[in-house]
Amino acid sequence: MTEQNHGAPNQSLTQPNGKPKRPTSAYRRLRRKFAQSKARLPLVWLRHRNFNPNDVFFCTYPKSGTTWVRFVLFEMLSGLPSGFKLTNELMLPVGQHSKAMPLLPGGGRLIGTHEHYQKQYHRAIYLVRDARDVVLSEWAYLKALEFADDDLDKFIKTFLFTTVSAFGPWPQHVSSWLESPIAGTENLLIVRFEDIRQDPMAWFTRIAEFLKVDVPREKIELAIANNSLEKMREKENKEPVRASIKGRFVRDGLVRGWLSKLTPEQVRFIEEHTTSQLLRLGYPLAAQLGAVSAHTPATSKARDVRYAV
Repeated sequence: MTEQNHGAPNQSLTQPNGKPKRPTSAYRRLRRKFAQSKARLPLVWLRHRNFNPNDVFFCTYPKSGTTWVRFVLFEMLSGLPSGFKLTNELMLPVGQHSKAMPLLPGGGRLIGTHEHYQKQYHRAIYLVRDARDVVLSEWAYLKALEFADDDLDKFIKTFLFTTVSAFGPWPQHVSSWLESPIAGTENLLIVRFEDIRQDPMAWFTRIAEFLKVDVPREKIELAIANNSLEKMREKENKEPVRASIKGRFVRDGLVRGWLSKLTPEQVRFIEEHTTSQLLRLGYPLAAQLGAVSAHTPATSKARDVRYAV
Protein backbone atom coordinates (compact mmCIF):
# COMPACT_ATOMS: atom_id res chain seq x y z
CA MET A 1 0.00 0.00 0.00
CA THR A 2 2.93 2.32 0.55
CA GLU A 3 4.05 3.81 -2.71
CA GLN A 4 7.75 3.99 -3.36
CA ASN A 5 9.55 7.25 -4.00
CA HIS A 6 10.45 7.16 -7.68
CA GLY A 7 12.04 10.60 -7.64
CA ALA A 8 15.75 11.21 -7.86
CA PRO A 9 17.74 10.18 -4.77
CA ASN A 10 17.91 12.94 -2.19
CA GLN A 11 20.87 13.27 0.14
CA SER A 12 18.59 14.22 3.01
CA LEU A 13 17.31 10.62 3.01
CA THR A 14 20.76 9.21 3.77
CA GLN A 15 23.20 9.46 6.66
CA PRO A 16 26.70 10.92 6.24
CA ASN A 17 28.04 7.36 5.83
CA GLY A 18 25.71 6.82 2.89
CA LYS A 19 23.40 4.43 4.70
CA PRO A 20 19.65 5.06 4.47
CA LYS A 21 18.11 6.99 7.34
CA ARG A 22 15.41 5.42 9.44
CA PRO A 23 12.09 7.24 9.47
CA THR A 24 11.98 7.40 13.24
CA SER A 25 14.22 7.27 16.31
CA ALA A 26 14.11 6.34 19.98
CA TYR A 27 13.47 10.00 20.80
CA ARG A 28 10.54 10.22 18.39
CA ARG A 29 9.10 6.98 19.76
CA LEU A 30 9.27 8.45 23.26
CA ARG A 31 7.56 11.64 22.06
CA ARG A 32 4.84 9.55 20.46
CA LYS A 33 4.23 7.67 23.72
CA PHE A 34 3.93 10.99 25.53
CA ALA A 35 1.55 12.37 22.90
CA GLN A 36 -0.74 9.36 23.27
CA SER A 37 -0.96 9.72 27.05
CA LYS A 38 -3.00 12.01 29.30
CA ALA A 39 0.26 13.70 30.27
CA ARG A 40 -0.08 15.85 27.14
CA LEU A 41 -3.22 17.61 28.41
CA PRO A 42 -1.35 20.42 30.21
CA LEU A 43 0.64 20.97 27.01
CA VAL A 44 -2.58 21.25 25.01
CA TRP A 45 -3.76 23.92 27.45
CA LEU A 46 -0.50 25.85 27.16
CA ARG A 47 -0.69 25.81 23.37
CA HIS A 48 -4.20 27.25 23.30
CA ARG A 49 -3.39 30.79 24.37
CA ASN A 50 -2.80 34.20 22.83
CA PHE A 51 -5.15 33.98 19.89
CA ASN A 52 -6.29 36.92 17.80
CA PRO A 53 -10.08 37.51 17.61
CA ASN A 54 -9.69 37.43 13.82
CA ASP A 55 -7.92 34.05 13.76
CA VAL A 56 -9.64 31.15 12.00
CA PHE A 57 -8.76 27.53 12.73
CA PHE A 58 -8.21 24.92 10.03
CA CYS A 59 -9.11 21.67 11.77
CA THR A 60 -8.76 18.08 10.58
CA TYR A 61 -8.28 14.56 11.78
CA PRO A 62 -4.89 13.37 10.41
CA LYS A 63 -4.84 11.99 6.85
CA SER A 64 -8.07 13.68 5.84
CA GLY A 65 -6.65 15.66 2.93
CA THR A 66 -4.96 18.17 5.20
CA THR A 67 -1.74 18.72 3.23
CA TRP A 68 -3.34 19.31 -0.17
CA VAL A 69 -6.03 21.68 1.10
CA ARG A 70 -3.51 23.51 3.25
CA PHE A 71 -1.08 24.00 0.33
CA VAL A 72 -3.83 25.36 -1.93
CA LEU A 73 -5.07 27.73 0.77
CA PHE A 74 -1.54 28.96 1.44
CA GLU A 75 -1.04 29.90 -2.22
CA MET A 76 -4.49 31.48 -2.44
CA LEU A 77 -4.01 33.62 0.64
CA SER A 78 -0.31 34.49 0.50
CA GLY A 79 0.41 34.62 -3.23
CA LEU A 80 3.57 32.60 -2.51
CA PRO A 81 4.38 29.17 -3.98
CA SER A 82 3.55 26.42 -1.52
CA GLY A 83 6.12 23.87 -0.49
CA PHE A 84 6.76 21.79 2.59
CA LYS A 85 9.38 24.16 3.99
CA LEU A 86 7.76 27.52 3.23
CA THR A 87 4.21 26.50 4.08
CA ASN A 88 5.32 24.94 7.35
CA GLU A 89 7.28 28.09 8.25
CA LEU A 90 4.48 30.58 7.59
CA MET A 91 1.19 28.70 8.06
CA LEU A 92 1.69 27.31 11.54
CA PRO A 93 -0.32 25.11 13.89
CA VAL A 94 -1.65 25.72 17.37
CA GLY A 95 1.28 26.17 19.73
CA GLN A 96 3.44 27.84 17.09
CA HIS A 97 0.85 30.36 15.96
CA SER A 98 2.69 33.38 17.37
CA LYS A 99 5.01 33.16 14.35
CA ALA A 100 2.28 32.52 11.78
CA MET A 101 1.87 34.82 8.80
CA PRO A 102 -1.26 37.03 9.08
CA LEU A 103 -3.24 35.98 6.03
CA LEU A 104 -6.73 37.11 7.02
CA PRO A 105 -8.46 40.46 7.54
CA GLY A 106 -7.61 42.28 10.77
CA GLY A 107 -4.31 40.47 11.10
CA GLY A 108 -6.00 37.11 11.49
CA ARG A 109 -4.12 33.89 10.97
CA LEU A 110 -5.27 30.56 9.55
CA ILE A 111 -4.08 28.23 12.32
CA GLY A 112 -3.93 24.50 11.86
CA THR A 113 -4.99 21.96 14.46
CA HIS A 114 -5.73 18.24 14.72
CA GLU A 115 -7.30 18.61 18.16
CA HIS A 116 -10.85 17.88 19.23
CA TYR A 117 -13.04 20.97 19.40
CA GLN A 118 -11.69 23.42 21.98
CA LYS A 119 -13.56 26.37 23.46
CA GLN A 120 -10.95 28.73 21.99
CA TYR A 121 -12.03 27.77 18.47
CA HIS A 122 -14.57 30.53 17.85
CA ARG A 123 -14.44 30.29 14.06
CA ALA A 124 -13.22 27.22 12.18
CA ILE A 125 -13.11 25.14 9.03
CA TYR A 126 -13.46 21.43 9.76
CA LEU A 127 -12.19 19.22 6.93
CA VAL A 128 -13.52 15.66 7.15
CA ARG A 129 -13.00 12.47 5.17
CA ASP A 130 -14.70 9.08 5.11
CA ALA A 131 -13.37 7.08 8.07
CA ARG A 132 -13.03 3.98 5.91
CA ASP A 133 -10.49 5.81 3.74
CA VAL A 134 -8.85 7.66 6.63
CA VAL A 135 -7.97 4.42 8.43
CA LEU A 136 -6.19 3.07 5.35
CA SER A 137 -4.26 6.28 4.75
CA GLU A 138 -3.24 6.57 8.40
CA TRP A 139 -2.19 2.92 8.47
CA ALA A 140 0.05 3.33 5.41
CA TYR A 141 1.55 6.53 6.82
CA LEU A 142 2.33 5.08 10.26
CA LYS A 143 3.77 1.92 8.70
CA ALA A 144 6.16 4.14 6.72
CA LEU A 145 7.21 5.71 10.03
CA GLU A 146 7.56 2.24 11.62
CA PHE A 147 4.81 3.02 14.14
CA ALA A 148 2.44 0.33 12.82
CA ASP A 149 2.81 -3.23 11.58
CA ASP A 150 0.97 -5.18 8.88
CA ASP A 151 -1.97 -6.18 11.08
CA LEU A 152 -4.77 -4.00 9.72
CA ASP A 153 -7.44 -5.60 11.91
CA LYS A 154 -5.52 -4.61 15.02
CA PHE A 155 -4.93 -1.12 13.65
CA ILE A 156 -8.63 -0.61 12.92
CA LYS A 157 -9.50 -1.36 16.56
CA THR A 158 -6.91 1.16 17.76
CA PHE A 159 -8.24 3.74 15.28
CA LEU A 160 -11.79 3.28 16.57
CA PHE A 161 -11.33 2.80 20.31
CA THR A 162 -8.05 4.27 21.55
CA THR A 163 -5.63 6.40 19.56
CA VAL A 164 -3.29 5.88 16.62
CA SER A 165 -1.97 9.41 17.05
CA ALA A 166 -2.30 12.10 19.70
CA PHE A 167 -5.86 12.98 18.79
CA GLY A 168 -8.03 10.14 19.99
CA PRO A 169 -10.40 7.81 18.15
CA TRP A 170 -11.90 9.05 14.89
CA PRO A 171 -15.56 8.76 16.06
CA GLN A 172 -14.91 10.90 19.14
CA HIS A 173 -12.97 13.49 17.15
CA VAL A 174 -15.80 13.95 14.65
CA SER A 175 -18.48 14.02 17.35
CA SER A 176 -16.60 16.71 19.26
CA TRP A 177 -17.00 18.99 16.25
CA LEU A 178 -20.50 18.00 15.18
CA GLU A 179 -21.74 18.59 18.73
CA SER A 180 -19.66 21.70 19.43
CA PRO A 181 -21.22 25.07 20.33
CA ILE A 182 -20.33 26.45 16.90
CA ALA A 183 -21.84 23.51 14.97
CA GLY A 184 -24.76 24.62 12.84
CA THR A 185 -23.74 28.28 13.03
CA GLU A 186 -22.04 30.60 10.57
CA ASN A 187 -18.81 30.16 12.54
CA LEU A 188 -18.18 26.56 11.46
CA LEU A 189 -17.72 25.47 7.87
CA ILE A 190 -17.67 21.70 7.43
CA VAL A 191 -15.93 20.61 4.24
CA ARG A 192 -15.88 17.02 3.05
CA PHE A 193 -12.64 15.99 1.34
CA GLU A 194 -14.62 14.07 -1.25
CA ASP A 195 -16.64 17.18 -2.21
CA ILE A 196 -13.65 19.49 -2.48
CA ARG A 197 -11.87 16.92 -4.62
CA GLN A 198 -14.80 16.60 -6.98
CA ASP A 199 -15.29 20.36 -7.39
CA PRO A 200 -12.23 22.15 -6.00
CA MET A 201 -12.99 25.49 -7.64
CA ALA A 202 -16.43 25.76 -6.06
CA TRP A 203 -15.26 24.68 -2.61
CA PHE A 204 -12.10 26.78 -2.42
CA THR A 205 -14.22 29.75 -3.50
CA ARG A 206 -16.65 28.95 -0.69
CA ILE A 207 -13.76 28.71 1.79
CA ALA A 208 -12.46 32.11 0.66
CA GLU A 209 -15.92 33.59 1.27
CA PHE A 210 -16.02 32.00 4.73
CA LEU A 211 -12.61 33.52 5.48
CA LYS A 212 -13.93 36.89 4.25
CA VAL A 213 -11.10 37.32 1.76
CA ASP A 214 -11.44 38.41 -1.86
CA VAL A 215 -9.40 36.01 -3.98
CA PRO A 216 -9.67 36.35 -7.79
CA ARG A 217 -10.88 33.25 -9.60
CA GLU A 218 -7.66 33.07 -11.59
CA LYS A 219 -5.62 32.95 -8.41
CA ILE A 220 -7.70 30.06 -7.04
CA GLU A 221 -7.40 28.17 -10.32
CA LEU A 222 -3.63 28.62 -10.32
CA ALA A 223 -3.29 27.47 -6.70
CA ILE A 224 -5.29 24.31 -7.51
CA ALA A 225 -3.21 23.61 -10.63
CA ASN A 226 0.05 24.15 -8.74
CA ASN A 227 -0.94 21.47 -6.23
CA SER A 228 -2.06 18.60 -8.38
CA LEU A 229 -0.92 15.13 -7.35
CA GLU A 230 2.02 15.31 -9.74
CA LYS A 231 3.06 18.76 -8.53
CA MET A 232 2.76 17.71 -4.90
CA ARG A 233 4.98 14.71 -5.51
CA GLU A 234 7.55 16.92 -7.19
CA LYS A 235 7.55 19.05 -4.04
CA GLU A 236 8.01 15.96 -1.88
CA ASN A 237 10.92 14.83 -4.04
CA LYS A 238 12.61 18.21 -3.54
CA GLU A 239 11.79 18.46 0.17
CA PRO A 240 11.32 14.92 1.54
CA VAL A 241 9.57 14.44 4.85
CA ARG A 242 10.18 11.58 7.29
CA ALA A 243 7.61 9.30 5.68
CA SER A 244 9.43 9.70 2.34
CA ILE A 245 12.27 7.53 3.65
CA LYS A 246 10.23 4.34 3.36
CA GLY A 247 7.45 5.37 1.04
CA ARG A 248 5.29 8.35 0.08
CA PHE A 249 3.89 11.07 2.30
CA VAL A 250 1.92 12.39 -0.68
CA ARG A 251 -0.53 9.63 -1.55
CA ASP A 252 -3.37 9.28 -4.06
CA GLY A 253 -6.16 10.41 -1.75
CA LEU A 254 -8.70 8.06 -3.33
CA VAL A 255 -12.42 8.51 -2.84
CA ARG A 256 -13.98 5.22 -1.71
CA GLY A 257 -10.66 3.49 -2.06
CA TRP A 258 -11.84 1.36 0.87
CA LEU A 259 -14.19 -0.51 -1.47
CA SER A 260 -11.28 -2.37 -3.01
CA LYS A 261 -8.91 -2.41 -0.01
CA LEU A 262 -11.01 -3.40 3.01
CA THR A 263 -12.60 -6.82 3.44
CA PRO A 264 -16.39 -7.01 3.96
CA GLU A 265 -15.73 -7.97 7.60
CA GLN A 266 -13.52 -4.93 8.13
CA VAL A 267 -16.10 -2.64 6.55
CA ARG A 268 -18.87 -4.04 8.76
CA PHE A 269 -16.73 -3.63 11.88
CA ILE A 270 -15.84 -0.01 11.08
CA GLU A 271 -19.43 0.87 10.22
CA GLU A 272 -20.71 -0.78 13.39
CA HIS A 273 -18.78 1.79 15.41
CA THR A 274 -19.03 4.84 13.13
CA THR A 275 -22.56 4.66 11.70
CA SER A 276 -23.79 7.77 13.50
CA GLN A 277 -20.86 9.93 12.40
CA LEU A 278 -20.78 8.63 8.82
CA LEU A 279 -24.49 9.25 8.27
CA ARG A 280 -24.43 12.69 9.89
CA LEU A 281 -21.63 13.65 7.51
CA GLY A 282 -23.54 12.26 4.52
CA TYR A 283 -21.43 9.16 3.88
CA PRO A 284 -23.50 6.15 2.76
CA LEU A 285 -22.96 2.79 4.40
CA ALA A 286 -21.82 -0.13 2.26
CA ALA A 287 -25.36 -1.56 2.15
CA GLN A 288 -26.67 1.76 0.82
CA LEU A 289 -24.29 1.68 -2.13
CA GLY A 290 -26.41 -0.95 -3.81
CA ALA A 291 -24.52 -3.15 -6.24
CA VAL A 292 -21.18 -1.71 -5.14
CA SER A 293 -19.63 -3.96 -2.51
CA ALA A 294 -16.35 -4.35 -0.71
CA HIS A 295 -13.47 -5.43 -2.96
CA THR A 296 -15.30 -4.03 -6.01
CA PRO A 297 -13.59 -0.95 -7.50
CA ALA A 298 -15.75 2.15 -7.18
CA THR A 299 -16.94 3.85 -10.36
CA SER A 300 -17.34 7.36 -8.98
CA LYS A 301 -16.00 10.00 -11.35
CA ALA A 302 -14.25 11.58 -8.38
CA ARG A 303 -11.76 8.72 -8.36
CA ASP A 304 -10.52 9.78 -11.79
CA VAL A 305 -9.18 13.04 -10.33
CA ARG A 306 -6.35 12.50 -7.87
CA TYR A 307 -5.12 14.87 -5.23
CA ALA A 308 -2.66 14.43 -2.41
CA VAL A 309 -3.70 13.73 1.15
